[in-house]
Amino acid sequence: MKIKVKAAPHRQETVPINTDFIQLQAFLKLMAIAETGGHAKELIQDGIIRVNGDVCTARGKKLREGDVVTAFAVDYTIVYENQ
Repeated sequence: MKIKVKAAPHRQETVPINTDFIQLQAFLKLMAIAETGGHAKELIQDGIIRVNGDVCTARGKKLREGDVVTAFAVDYTIVYENQ
């Protein structure tokens, strides 16, 4: 028996920042993906979060313009917004 699986495409979102970088755990809290720093730590350590297509287990990973964070079928692209 063959089972056909159809994966839904990821939703795309652009996230403007006005600093040189944002740490991954702060980003997860900013986007309400994680409720607390502890929750962010769990998501990261469990391998749920990807940065530029690779599983990232570093909470302090610096996200810069052009980086793409994937969480729960949403791709968040970081863009620099000059104030």
